[in-house]
Amino acid sequence: MDNWKVSRRGFVLGGLALAASGCASAARYTSADNFRLEPRYRRQRVRYPTSETTGTIVVDTSQRFLFAVEDKGWATRYGVGVGEEGLSLKGRVTVGHKAEWPSWTPTDSMMKRKPHLLQYAGGVPGGANNPLGARALYLYRDGRDTHFRVHGTNEPWTIGRAVSNGCVRLTNEDVVDLYDRTPPGTTVVIL
Repeated sequence: MDNWKVSRRGFVLGGLALAASGCASAARYTSADNFRLEPRYRRQRVRYPTSETTGTIVVDTSQRFLFAVEDKGWATRYGVGVGEEGLSLKGRVTVGHKAEWPSWTPTDSMMKRKPHLLQYAGGVPGGANNPLGARALYLYRDGRDTHFRVHGTNEPWTIGRAVSNGCVRLTNEDVVDLYDRTPPGTTVVIL
């Protein structure tokens, strides 16, 4: 063992074997079938000049980004999935409450538009198979639940697309990060 060397080929092949085994996780943003998030939708700190106050969340539905506004012209930017055409909430709302591993029940209007959701009319308990993912921020307007959420997803391939029933989706890893930094009462601006 004193004279052992690793060739470049051996190093590369060993690294590929390690990555294939699931032990390498540097670029993984979800556990769903080793899905890799498109680089522009990965969480990152960016310059974000705005008149919104620190702590405000801004969702740009056309660009598919959520910005957690920070001091001095900075924000943490997250890639998001948004509502299908005509199903997005717009304007100013607040985070009414938050939940870890929330349960989910489709609304009557969802079940009317998508009858296959009738099978979930009794609700889906929180957990890995729940469409709301690991965390949810419940959005309120004038003290009333809008039935729109900022939440995680067990379908990370929908990040960057307009596919939801109006909610804003983040990867589970990103929604945990956002959840931890967002207190109830936070203003959310949806453009």
